Amino acid sequence: MNKLGNIFKKFVKTTLTEEKVGNALNELNLLLISNDVATETADVLCKTIQQSIKGEELNRFSSKKKYLFEILKQSVERILTPDHEIDIIEEINKKKTSNLPYVIVFLGVNGTGKTTTIAKIAHYLKKQNISSVAAASDTFRAAAIEQLSFHMDRVGIRVIKHAYQSDPASVAYDAIEHATARGIDVVLVDTAGRQVSNKNLMREMQKIVRIAQPDLILFVGDSLAGNDALNQAKEFNDKVGIDANILTKFDADAKGGSALSISFETKKPIIFIGTGQGYDDLELFDRDLFISSILEINGD
Repeated sequence: MNKLGNIFKKFVKTTLTEEKVGNALNELNLLLISNDVATETADVLCKTIQQSIKGEELNRFSSKKKYLFEILKQSVERILTPDHEIDIIEEINKKKTSNLPYVIVFLGVNGTGKTTTIAKIAHYLKKQNISSVAAASDTFRAAAIEQLSFHMDRVGIRVIKHAYQSDPASVAYDAIEHATARGIDVVLVDTAGRQVSNKNLMREMQKIVRIAQPDLILFVGDSLAGNDALNQAKEFNDKVGIDANILTKFDADAKGGSALSISFETKKPIIFIGTGQGYDDLELFDRDLFISSILEINGD
């Protein structure tokens, strides 16, 4: 989103009459959309900015650039601030007192890096002295069980699996029973990733959630997929429900629009981002750092 800095440089050079505000925000709106921000998200962001500066003469302020930067920063913060924050380590540690495992269900279409992300989460938890087991509940896609087993073997986590075409919910159930009997802290449930328009997939996900009663449902989206990732998040949220988001391939995303759109549309936090192929390449999402990177201007 490096062009945002340019448009705001133009923005500060003029006295903001209502007409000029409208023209500048129309240009900003188009720029946002061209950088993978969903139309509705871009509209809301621009409307928020317009309401914040309506009727103001920027020449009254000692630093017009700083004034406009703060308006944009606050507007983006509103979009990226969820109704509630999730501290996954804190939640898992709280659940330990119940002697029941903390159950996480992962949703996402094939090709987004979901399986690798599950291994990254398992590795992350292991470094926090939190034990886990994986449930191979994608019994639909050929080689899905082998793929999960490959990654979990590499991070030293056991996989509970059944035969292909078996009931995915029963795999999750058995993994939870296994974890409960052995005092394992977390169950990580992989799921099938057919197209979100597939009704059988959604019924399958709904059954898994009904049987597993997860503590956390995570949507895994490809940050490079733009509106496709947004549509996937909306569909899973509408049909199954999600609690938080993980965005993969974030290191390669030069635009950043998916994060804004998914946060706005789902009203759920982004808690992790994938930043590479290694199992250590998983970071907690830093809202302030992200805002600084997409604005690429400062308030000086």
